[in-house]
Amino acid sequence: MAVVLAAAILAAFIVVPLAGLFFHLQPRDLITAMQTVPAQDALRLSIVTTFSSLAITLLLGTPLAYILARASFPGRSLVDAVVDLPIVVPPAVAGLALLLAFGRNGTFGPLFGALGIQLSFSTMAVIMAQTFVASPFYVRAARAGFAGVDRTLEAASATLGMGPLRTFAYITVPLAAPALIGGAVLCWARSLGEFGATIMFAGNLQGVSQTLPLAVYLNLESGNLPVAVVLSAVLILFSLIVVVTVHATSDRRTI
Repeated sequence: MAVVLAAAILAAFIVVPLAGLFFHLQPRDLITAMQTVPAQDALRLSIVTTFSSLAITLLLGTPLAYILARASFPGRSLVDAVVDLPIVVPPAVAGLALLLAFGRNGTFGPLFGALGIQLSFSTMAVIMAQTFVASPFYVRAARAGFAGVDRTLEAASATLGMGPLRTFAYITVPLAAPALIGGAVLCWARSLGEFGATIMFAGNLQGVSQTLPLAVYLNLESGNLPVAVVLSAVLILFSLIVVVTVHATSDRRTI
């Protein structure tokens, strides 16, 4: 009985605040809020930046995950730990680190400035911040997926004349697909919810760096609670889709 009670208390603690938010959501507020230019800009910017950061993560994170899963080299454990580090580093610290590295007066700021490129307080800064904090979620899942692939199937593919790239594309990736998809979805969701690193490195500029979480904060600070509630509800619905997708891919992995 005590176990059931403890479980019920924690479940209620999670459900009640989320349900309370939807309790304050009025249909007319939803229509009004989504017709405003700032809300539309925030939604558009969130979609563009999160999918951009996901594309970068897939392009660079997949080879990294494969190497960490299959290769053995000096310092592998250190690289593994460094890749996971953004998961535990506070987002504000991550944003400050990015600012000091790539900001106008940062370590590499003068170099980019000489090329006419300003990264901080731009849309690119949003993508960089999202990639920094979210990519480890994909790399971790992909690493586990690649490690779980039966290598005898890859060896059999090689005996049939398929080269390494074709074996990777037609054997390894399909077998690791549930982990790759789950990791990609989690990566995208973490990018969508990113706040601390973004506001530190990219600011909160409408149409430039103001994503949905930042728009929620700004509207709440300015006393525009209905719009903040609507945008929060949108984020929760996206999160629900992510959770369902991840659970579905997890179930496929266990079959």
